[in-house]
Amino acid sequence: MKVGIAYARPTSQIWRSFEMPEGATVRDVIDRSGLLRDFPELDLTANKVGIFGTVAKLDKPVKEGDRVEIYRPIHPDAELLEKKT
Repeated sequence: MKVGIAYARPTSQIWRSFEMPEGATVRDVIDRSGLLRDFPELDLTANKVGIFGTVAKLDKPVKEGDRVEIYRPIHPDAELLEKKT
């Protein structure tokens, strides 16, 4: 089945798609993507993950066409920074 993965850095966005076997999980997609190797700052104990904007657990099975996303933490002062601009 074809699935995708997305990760947005402050300066760029990464989007990859590939084939995965039926029964693959969010973790399987992340492992296959190579993002953990390419971006060592990613820490799945700290970064939330999801599918199409909905937070998901690493063991959640993916379906054809799903987009797995790795989310960056929000800066603790993000609201204050927004109000200043």
